[in-house]
Amino acid sequence: MPTSLCFPAGSEGVVMEAEASPKKEAVVKCEKAGEGDAEVEENSNAQGSGVSNGDDTDDGKEMVELKIIWNKNKYDLKMPLDGTGANLKERIHSLTGLPPAMQKVMYKGLLPEDKTLRDIKVTNGAKIMVVGSTINDVLAVNTPKEAIQQEVKAEENKKEPLCRQKQHRKVLDKGKPEDIMPSVKGTKERLPTVPLSGMYNKSGGKVRLTFKLEQDQLWIGTKERTEKIPMGSVKNVVTEPIEGHEDYHMMAFQLGPTEASYYWVYWVPVQYVDAIKDTVLGKWQYF
Repeated sequence: MPTSLCFPAGSEGVVMEAEASPKKEAVVKCEKAGEGDAEVEENSNAQGSGVSNGDDTDDGKEMVELKIIWNKNKYDLKMPLDGTGANLKERIHSLTGLPPAMQKVMYKGLLPEDKTLRDIKVTNGAKIMVVGSTINDVLAVNTPKEAIQQEVKAEENKKEPLCRQKQHRKVLDKGKPEDIMPSVKGTKERLPTVPLSGMYNKSGGKVRLTFKLEQDQLWIGTKERTEKIPMGSVKNVVTEPIEGHEDYHMMAFQLGPTEASYYWVYWVPVQYVDAIKDTVLGKWQYF
């Protein structure tokens, strides 16, 4: 059995080789284990410090906290107040995986890409609604939509102006409604926060349009009832200036595969025409 000799403190001694080797190995192993623990702790600290809500380039910028709502999911996001709508779409892409071109982003109407969050008065805690589908889903839906739109356009080119056709003249000949919303020619405005009202439908009755962005629905209201239409089910939006009153348009929402499904609305203020088309159809349909 190997033995070891004890020596007084301060004296030199030799431990037998048979016992010294295992001890050295044990010390080395302990040292390596200690190094491993330190390395794990260092990596853990490094990972923790990398977590941030926003880019590193946002340091020092005035930030705003947003609630992003998409597909029944909610996301918290910090954005520079001077970031644009296009910048916001990129951040949403990183959160949801939804490409910017497929996003319909709404804050009090369709969010403009070229304006900053400060320009459109986004406040802390604001809810940003996002509507969009995967590329495959959109392509599957948009292929027939595009075909329908092309057919409609070709037919329109063959026909006389809509406002001269008999079915429309009987409504237009009633004249401009007294309570119609005022028009602003030569400008494009976002949708107002109140319903568009005072217009006529094809029966000559009063109609109002309400855009429920949080539900992605178009509400068409008359004195008798209100129809709640999913915006995704609208195949096309047809518009044409009213002859002699070019600051107002007649507009049809195509709810089915043929012209028989058109829901006509007359005396739509011109400044809202593009905003209505973008909101109902969404720019992503042209992807």
